[in-house]
Amino acid sequence: MKGAETKRQVYKLMLSNDDIHTFEYVIDTLVEVCGHTHEQAEQCAYLVHLTGKCDVKRGSLKELTTVLTALSKWELTASIER
Repeated sequence: MKGAETKRQVYKLMLSNDDIHTFEYVIDTLVEVCGHTHEQAEQCAYLVHLTGKCDVKRGSLKELTTVLTALSKWELTASIER
């Protein structure tokens, strides 16, 4: 089983805090782009605000790259981590 885990690495899409966007904007963006429920998006927005960043989505590098591009178009700062 360990070999199967190595083949498909899971990455994290990390959203970073900024002083530009409102909570509602971030929440609406996470709902639209990441497919979060309003409650999930709200929790992520608060975590980003309190800790500076939050893991908003997990998946393959290819999947997260697409979402990262979309978040960038909405002018949110995010990165992909292992």
